Amino acid sequence: MRVIGLSGWSGAGKTTLIVKLIPALNAHGFSVSTLKHAHHAFDIDKPGKDSYQHREAGATEVLVASANRWALMHELRGVPEPSLAELLIELTPVDFVIVEGFKADAHAKLEVHRVANGKPFLFTEDPNIKAFVGDIADPAAVLPPHMPHAHLDDVDAAVALVLKFASPVGATLRALETRG
Repeated sequence: MRVIGLSGWSGAGKTTLIVKLIPALNAHGFSVSTLKHAHHAFDIDKPGKDSYQHREAGATEVLVASANRWALMHELRGVPEPSLAELLIELTPVDFVIVEGFKADAHAKLEVHRVANGKPFLFTEDPNIKAFVGDIADPAAVLPPHMPHAHLDDVDAAVALVLKFASPVGATLRALETRG
């Protein structure tokens, strides 16, 4: 299993890029999972459903399964939010895990940048950013000479960056432990 993060400001196109990367990687024969950090309270369950009632009654975990999918909901109930490392080991092994969010963590990342946002670059402050995916007209004029890059609309080039810079999960976990 190899891990790559997409880091960028809100509105940069991280989710749009992920939605393009998944089928492109699948077409190359790779299995892909995603891990997204939500900065706000969220709920994937609906009031009135049995699973919602189980959680409301105090269950720590509720697993819902059908012929098409299964989902495990885990209530923290006051326990600290799990780290990226703890969440990675919960995933079923796949070829690639694409992480959205967790930008302060020490895992290999691609910076996703949209000029129209008017936000500063993240690579100047984050040594874990290995490459850049953005819509800059002249990347060579702005990026350091060693910074590999792809245009936001060039999915094949972005896939090449994922293939080159995604880290094995063991190395990712060690990096997260060392920094954490």
